[in-house]
Order: sequence, then C-alpha cells, then structure tokens
Amino acid sequence: IDDFKRPDRIVIGAEVEWAKEVMSEIYRPLFLNQSPILFTGRRTAELIKYAANAFLATKITFINEIADLCENVGADVQEVSRGIGLDNRIGAKFLHAGPGYGGSCFPKDTLALLKTAQDNESPVRIVEAVVQVNDQRKRAMGRKVIQALGGEARDKKIALLGLTFKPNTDDMRDAPAIAIAQTLNDAGAQVVAYDPEGMAVASEIMPDVEMTESSYDAAKDADAVVIVTEWDAFRALDLEQLKATMAGDVLVDLRNIYHPADVAKTGLRYTSIGRNA
Repeated sequence: IDDFKRPDRIVIGAEVEWAKEVMSEIYRPLFLNQSPILFTGRRTAELIKYAANAFLATKITFINEIADLCENVGADVQEVSRGIGLDNRIGAKFLHAGPGYGGSCFPKDTLALLKTAQDNESPVRIVEAVVQVNDQRKRAMGRKVIQALGGEARDKKIALLGLTFKPNTDDMRDAPAIAIAQTLNDAGAQVVAYDPEGMAVASEIMPDVEMTESSYDAAKDADAVVIVTEWDAFRALDLEQLKATMAGDVLVDLRNIYHPADVAKTGLRYTSIGRNA
C-alpha cells in the first residue's frame, strides 16, 4: 500500500486520448503527492516494467558474483558495496550480497523479457546470464553450508532460519531456501526450519523439511544453523543460547546479519557471504 501511495513514478501504457484522461483522473491524488506520471505506448510500458526488474535483478546478481570474488581475494563485499553504491550513477540499493533473488516479480519478469527477446530475434545476453547465474547460486549456497560442515552433510542436522524469499511476507515463490534445502536433503542431511510467516506455504513445497516452533527449537541438536532470510527476529538472536542449544558449532549467515568478531566471542564457527568469515 505504501509503495502504491508513494511510487517513484507511475507508468501508464495507453493508445487513445480518452484512456489517458481516465487514468490521469484515477491517479490524480498521487500526482499531487509529486509522483510523476509517464504516459507511453502499451508495448513501451510493458518493456519499462520488464527492463526495470531485469536491471535490479542484474544488480543483485552482479554483487553476488563480486561477493564470490571477494572471498577468493580477501576483500569485504560489504565495503565494496558501500564503495560503489556511494557513486550516484550506481546507487546503494540492491547491492546486498545474498543467496540469490526470488519472489513473484524478478524471476517472472526476467523470463518474460527473455521470451519476448527470443520471439523477436533480439537476444538480451546479459539477462540470460543473470537468470542462469541466479539459478546456480541457490544450490551453490547449499554446497556452501556443506563446505562449512567440513565437506560432509550426511546424517547431519541442519536448521534453516527463514524460508520466504524476503522478510515480512509468506511468499515462497522461487525462494532460495527451496533449492538450499533440496541440496542439503540430496546430500543426506536432516533439514529442519523455522520462519515467522512462511511455514504453512513452505510445508507443502518442502515436504522433506521439518517445521519447528521457534529459532531455538530449530537449532536444538543441530550441527549447523543457516540464516537464509533476514527477518528482524533473526537479527537479535541470543548467540550464546543458540550455541548451547546446538549439537555442533557452525553458523552460516547468508545475509551477513552479524559481525564476524561478535560471533567469534560465542565460540561459533562463522561463515558469511563475501567476507573472510
């Protein structure tokens, strides 16, 4: 609702004058709030929508690949993100490294743009690479967890904290947690999970994952805990209590919520994204 009432811009595809007049009247209250209205043709409006989401998906995928490079060269992806995001030509939004994008918009719109481009014999190679890299990244995050466990996950209990593709929703569409859990199940691990909102939907999609009542219930006797979605509840975990609950000592933070030095004080072995931790 807030996004609807305070948009950056309103794009309307219309081909006839009377339609423009009707839509102008409908959106007049928002225009008074200084949200610019851009009238275009219908095909242009559709491409604006697809191109905008494909560009944001590209930013996410770009910083995720830079995160991998940071791990290999000893750099810090959060500092890299801040350094490039302060450039006004680039901007700071959508430069947070993580396990890949999901949800209802980015996967659908990038694929729609690819299909439109293919149908019109005008390939968009960058977007093709974005879709491919993002799909591969989700399962790579499962392998990252296995690596943090020493390369073997068989018969290990692994707790996933967060299942939805982002916080404050129950949306599980193309959520990275799905591929991560599948990778861990395929490796012989027992996977349990907790999510503040998404477990009802997730239980139908992920029948091999046991749902629990809280973060600490999920962590009970776990060999590793994995933060998948950056819910506020996971930003304030009692890490000492978490470690006391676990059987192992591995914490994999796929959202870089915690500072490595703070986690180290608890005795947990910490793995994050794009940092030497």
